[in-house]
Amino acid sequence: MAPERQRALDSVLAVLREAGLDWTPLSRTSLSVDLPGEKKLQTPCRFDVGPHALGVHAFVCRQPDENHTGVYRWMLERNMKMFAFGFALDGVGDIYLDARLPLEAATADGVDRLLGSVLEYADGSFNTLLELGFASSIRKEWEWRISRGESVRNLAAFRGPLRLDDLGSPADEPA
Repeated sequence: MAPERQRALDSVLAVLREAGLDWTPLSRTSLSVDLPGEKKLQTPCRFDVGPHALGVHAFVCRQPDENHTGVYRWMLERNMKMFAFGFALDGVGDIYLDARLPLEAATADGVDRLLGSVLEYADGSFNTLLELGFASSIRKEWEWRISRGESVRNLAAFRGPLRLDDLGSPADEPA
């Protein structure tokens, strides 16, 4: 392996070790790691050390069920405001955050910045993408849980934006 590729890989490994994150090697120059979050509990992320650049590819959510135009417009507008990353789609329409960093910039500080950015962007965009692209599914799930007296706690973030209380309130809460 070329020395600049090895330095970049060593930087990635050092940052992951320092953060206490476990990773899985995929090849000599590629690894995967699950990044913890709050709204999005885990973000699967792949690091690829290429001949000229470090690639970072983070899965955000599956292909939207609806409102594709609204979802894609929101992502394109966000792309203009993000450092290093941009939203991208794979061949089936699943949503990713994608970045490329020249190997010379793939130092521990550079990798740490990328890691912080992917955590912020994946976690910060998750609920908005769900609201825009999965509103009908969230409403159906809310109604189904209410009808069976099941917890809606993990849907609470969508109560206001999707007006879920109009569909019914949990039995253990006032309407």
